[in-house]
Amino acid sequence: MIIHVLPGDAQIETFKETGIDGEIAVCREAMVEGPVNENNLADLWTARAEFHSPGDRASYIANVVAEFEKLVNIAPGGEINLWFEYELFCQANMWFCLYLLKDTAADIYRVAPVVRAESDKWYGFGQLNSDDLKRCFSERTKFTREDIRLGAELWDAFRNDDREKLPELSKTPSPCFPYLEEVGAAAAEKDTRPREILSDILGTGETGIEKIFPIFKERAGVYGYGDDQVKRILDAI
Repeated sequence: MIIHVLPGDAQIETFKETGIDGEIAVCREAMVEGPVNENNLADLWTARAEFHSPGDRASYIANVVAEFEKLVNIAPGGEINLWFEYELFCQANMWFCLYLLKDTAADIYRVAPVVRAESDKWYGFGQLNSDDLKRCFSERTKFTREDIRLGAELWDAFRNDDREKLPELSKTPSPCFPYLEEVGAAAAEKDTRPREILSDILGTGETGIEKIFPIFKERAGVYGYGDDQVKRILDAI
């Protein structure tokens, strides 16, 4: 069995156009914000459901948890392709996937947006066409056991908000984790740095998410935040 974990629903149609074999699992989470430090998976799903869809746990289980369960149920000899972008938003989700897969007997591959120029690296798979995705897949990288363990350790440090361990682990060289040191440093500052940047932008007189968001993305692309994350920070300032 082959599973392709896509970073969001926006990539589904373009991926289908590639003709690449395998079943799709969609990561519909945003582990970069909200509660993540729970004692077990059941408690985590409860906390995440309350964060994303208060009062509608059934919808969260059906649309989000069910996609992750495709990974933990894969048989030995299977193949899992993690299609995740470089920035923290996607990396936190990928670290969580690797935590779930730390004991798997399946082969795991990292598929990254390798067609992006260095200057556009934080734009990920957005606006790429099917030929671009096929090239990304052809240049995928296989996770070693050490890589999988690193991903699981990164998740543990992230969920525990260990601001010393995150930068330390992020210095580990691995072809499966490009830009990891930059992302790890951003993760250690995620509760302060984005707020500081948005405060600076507001200080210039800019107002309205439609004007503020592009400036934030230019200055803090490493976080990979979307409108929702930026709005929540703005509301708290």
